Amino acid sequence: MAKAGVPLTQEPAPQPVPGSDQPVKACEVARNTGPDSSSGRATSGFRIAKYLPCEWQQNNSALYFEASTDCEQAEHGRAEAKELVQHVTATAQRAQQDSTAALSDRLHDIHFWKTQLQMEIEDLDAETSLLAAQKLRVERALDATEVPYAIATDNLLCRERRQPPDLVSDEVERELLKEAELIRNIQELLKRTLRQARNQMRLNRDHKEICEMDWSDKVETFDIDDKCGRYCNQSTNIQFQTNSVQFEENTSTPETWAKFTHDNIYRAEQEKMASINLRTLIDNILHDASQDLRRQCAAVHEAFVKHCEELDETKLKLEYHLKKILKEIGDQEANIVALKQAIREKEASMKVTQTRLYDRSFRPNMELCRDEAQFRLISEAEELAKSIESLKKKLLESEQSLRNLEYTRMNLEKDIAVKTNSIFIDRQKCMAHRTRYPVVFKLAGYQ
Repeated sequence: MAKAGVPLTQEPAPQPVPGSDQPVKACEVARNTGPDSSSGRATSGFRIAKYLPCEWQQNNSALYFEASTDCEQAEHGRAEAKELVQHVTATAQRAQQDSTAALSDRLHDIHFWKTQLQMEIEDLDAETSLLAAQKLRVERALDATEVPYAIATDNLLCRERRQPPDLVSDEVERELLKEAELIRNIQELLKRTLRQARNQMRLNRDHKEICEMDWSDKVETFDIDDKCGRYCNQSTNIQFQTNSVQFEENTSTPETWAKFTHDNIYRAEQEKMASINLRTLIDNILHDASQDLRRQCAAVHEAFVKHCEELDETKLKLEYHLKKILKEIGDQEANIVALKQAIREKEASMKVTQTRLYDRSFRPNMELCRDEAQFRLISEAEELAKSIESLKKKLLESEQSLRNLEYTRMNLEKDIAVKTNSIFIDRQKCMAHRTRYPVVFKLAGYQ
């Protein structure tokens, strides 16, 4: 109720509620503004502008209707909100589950490639170690060839000190030259193989490093994705990252990601196979080289043995002939002495004959006769002259024969000395030195 003397303000007419089918009746507000109104002048100060009862009822109905409509709308909005919350929650849960499942699948893929890379790294590391052991064998084999080469060159130098006529290019020298050439060729082959092994080891380490970097990236990525897969709504270390929903410029696709690791593994596998083939090649090279060296060593030894036997046989023959020459020299010297004695004896007879003839040349007158004695003395003198001449000739021949025998003896003794020197060089120097020739086990690169 309005206080006396205060005009009652007129409220606006109720408006229809949107969405409601109930009509609202408009009633005019009764206003007593005139001086002659039925209210009388006595009440003119208490009723300026008041609602009618119908207006009051209508206003109440409108408030009831508005409250009821607002409640319905609020209830409907709450139901929609609840349904939306449930839908959004379910959608978010499904999305999070799908993301977790995708992360789990990704973890399996990363674990697979990480395992493959780890296996390849271990295989490359083991293969590099095996190749390093083969390289060490090649180095040892290369060092071991120095001894045979020194022996072969020393044998050739020692045999250069042989004296003529034994300074000949024989079978032993040909085999020694062949051995020296074989050792030089093997050394060059081992050096090339050693360079190839070092290069292959470098390639193995390079591809191992590439695989290790890829493996390290995958380990880090696995830890990141594993941590991401463990995140949940209750995690305490989650926060808004508004810029994280954008793709990075340098991102890869699953195909290029898998192809990158596959190519790394493929190239590493190729290098591993090349390393295995190289190890097999090194085995064959070392085996063949050691066998060839020992075979050639046996051929040189056989040539030495055969040549020493020939020298021994030749020396024995020379010594046999020297013995005969020495005996013949002694006999010839005795013969010369006998010839000289015979000449002296015949010269004495000649003196007798010539003295007789000389003395008979002093026979006087008719006594100087060519009698039988004279003819016999002349004949004797001629026979003695012929005999002495033949003896002197024979003496000259015997002396020349003695000189020839002495010269032959000297040649035989010299040749025997040469053969002795050759036997000493071949047997005592060369063959004794060749006992230091390495065995096959050492030539193959083993200790």
